[in-house]
Amino acid sequence: MMTQQAESSEQMEQSLIDIAVESWRFSRLFGKVVSKLDAGESGRYVNQLRYFQKKLEESLDSSGLRLVNVEGQHYDAGMAASALNLGDFGPDDVLLVDQMVEPIIMGPNGLRKQGTVMLRKVEA
Repeated sequence: MMTQQAESSEQMEQSLIDIAVESWRFSRLFGKVVSKLDAGESGRYVNQLRYFQKKLEESLDSSGLRLVNVEGQHYDAGMAASALNLGDFGPDDVLLVDQMVEPIIMGPNGLRKQGTVMLRKVEA
């Protein structure tokens, strides 16, 4: 049986993971919006986004957590991410992770949250 302190610690970690995932999503969206601005206007916002992402990584690191992005890597069924569109491909297709929908979150003792990805076929 878990003690109240262990339960509370687990709840705090889960809350931090939830906030990290939503922050990651928001920063990706903000990055897309900033990329549509002209070069003179976007510089300041790009720097603010980098600062935000750095602070997020530092906060997670202080709790022993880290975000893992596998975009551009070959997809492996053993990856700590589920593929939303895996059924669109055949068993012999060579696949790449095209887009992370949710990041993988690792802790000091391994996987804390499985990620979600979209795949694409490697063109020969």
